[in-house]
Amino acid sequence: MNTKYAPSQIVLHWLVFLLVVVAYCTMEFRDLAPRGSWQRLTMVVSHFSAGSCVLVLMLSRLVLRVRHRSPAIVPKPPHWQTGLAHLLHLAIYLLFIALPTLGILSRFYMGESWWIFGIPMPVSGDPDPDFADTLIDWHETLAPYGYWLIGIHAAAALAHHYLFKDNTLLRMMPARRKR
Repeated sequence: MNTKYAPSQIVLHWLVFLLVVVAYCTMEFRDLAPRGSWQRLTMVVSHFSAGSCVLVLMLSRLVLRVRHRSPAIVPKPPHWQTGLAHLLHLAIYLLFIALPTLGILSRFYMGESWWIFGIPMPVSGDPDPDFADTLIDWHETLAPYGYWLIGIHAAAALAHHYLFKDNTLLRMMPARRKR
């Protein structure tokens, strides 16, 4: 019986976490750089790049989730905890697929140049700035929920480890190298 997630799932979990941190930090701190400066442009391009990677990796995580069974939690939690965990994971997947999708579509329909990793991305031949602004509004409205979902997810993992004394957290931790 496997007690940990597949190594690919563990790597993608923590890589998505780091990319989400980059995406949020670049937007939170972008006002430290003046508009039109190379520093501001670097933050914006970093935000687009990290967000695009989050989308690709979250979709990859969905594929891996179908391919690999989740390891059992020992001792088995009550059904209500399992139900809440599934609901929280669903919300995390939906949010971190929706946010980059909204961001990418908003850039596409804005009709202005934009880049991912310095590579120019396509723009609509028939720009619709009003639709792009609506997508940006949705993106900006939903983004703060990421803080809450991540916080609840982390708090639940720590509660399972320290209060409930089960293996929930350990299932997603990278393996230690033997010396």
